Amino acid sequence: MPAIHPLRDRVAGLLATAGVHLDGGSECDPVIHDQRFHARVLAQGSLGLGESWMDGWWDVPSLDGLLARLLQARLDERVHGVADMADGLRARLLNLQVERRSGEVGRRHYDLGNEFYAAMLGRRLVYSCGYWRDAHDLDAAQEAKLDLVCRKLRLRPGMRVLDVGCGWGEALQFAAERYGVRGVGVTISAEQAAHARELCAGLPIEIRLQDYRHIEPHAFDRVLSIGMFEHVGVRNYGTFFEVVRRSLDPAAEHGGLALLHSIGSNTSTRHTDPWIARYIFPNSMIPSAAQIATALEGRFVVEDWHGFGPDYDRTLQAWRANIEAAWERLPPRYDARFRRMWQFYLAASMASFRVRRNQLWQLLLSPRGVPGGLPEVR
Repeated sequence: MPAIHPLRDRVAGLLATAGVHLDGGSECDPVIHDQRFHARVLAQGSLGLGESWMDGWWDVPSLDGLLARLLQARLDERVHGVADMADGLRARLLNLQVERRSGEVGRRHYDLGNEFYAAMLGRRLVYSCGYWRDAHDLDAAQEAKLDLVCRKLRLRPGMRVLDVGCGWGEALQFAAERYGVRGVGVTISAEQAAHARELCAGLPIEIRLQDYRHIEPHAFDRVLSIGMFEHVGVRNYGTFFEVVRRSLDPAAEHGGLALLHSIGSNTSTRHTDPWIARYIFPNSMIPSAAQIATALEGRFVVEDWHGFGPDYDRTLQAWRANIEAAWERLPPRYDARFRRMWQFYLAASMASFRVRRNQLWQLLLSPRGVPGGLPEVR
C-alpha cells in the first residue's frame, strides 16, 4: 500500500485549487527538497512559505508566477499562521509606528547599503513605482514618474518644496534642476541622508535626518511624499496629513498643493504580511482607500486620484533583472540566504500587483479646494 502523508496531501489539495501541483513539472509547480515544508507552511502560513524558501527547502522555475496563482486563489486567506494572528493582535493594541519605532525600518531596510540599491534601482536611486505609459526602460520610467509629480504640483522657479521621505534625494534633485525650485528633504535613513546630501550638493536643497512629525509649519509652497506613506500606520494618518497641511504656506498659490504617492490595498487592515514585517519592512502597513479618505476628511480636498498599479509589476521585474545580474559583484554580506530572501520579496510584490491585490495611487491634494478645479495631468 502507498504511504499516507496527510500533511503533504492537505498541501497538495490546497495548491490544486490554484492550479499548482507539487513536483508537477510546470513553471509554477514547486519542487520540494525537504518534507518538513508541508507542516511548516500549514502551521505558519506565509511566514513559513517565505522562510522555507530562504532555507532552500523548495524551488520553482517561476516564483512570481506561483505566488500570483496562490494569491489569485486567495490561499493566503485560508491558511493563517500563528504569526499573522499575533501581528494582528499587536497592531490592535499598539501604535507600531510611533516616533521611537520609526527609525527601525531605516536601519534594517534602507541602510542595507547604497551599493546594493544602486545595483538594483538603475541610474536613479528611486525606490518606488516607475511610470511606464510612454517609457520603454526602467530609467525612462523613473524619470517620467518624477516629471509627472512635478507637473501635477505645478512647480515653478523659486517655489519652496518639501519632500517627506526623500530617500536618496533624486526627486528633489530632479525638481531643482528641471523646475528651479528650492527644497528640504527628510528621511529616517542615515545612509539615504548621506547620499542625498552628496547628490544635491551645490543645489538649494537641505537634507534632514528626522521624523516627519517635526517639520516646521507654514514653510513650503508644495509638499510631495513618494513611497513613504506605507510606513506611517493607520493610527498616524491623521497626524501625517495635519503635518503636511500645517507645513504649507497659506499664502502660496492655491494655498499650497501636496502630492501623495503610495501603494494601496483593496481592503482595510492594520498590519502587513508577517514575512514582510519580519524580513523587509518592520512596522509597515499598506493603506486602503477608505483609510486614506477618512484621514483626509476635514484636512484636504482631493483634486485628483490617479491609479497605475500595473506599472509596479513591470518596475519590480526591472529591479529583479538588475539585481540578479549584480549578485556576484556585491559584497559577501549579501549571501545566498539574503539573495533568496530578496528573490521572495520581489516575487511576492510582483504577484500582489499582477493580481491587482495591491494598487499604486497618486493623490493631488489642496487644503481648501481649488476654485474651478485643476486640469488633469497624466
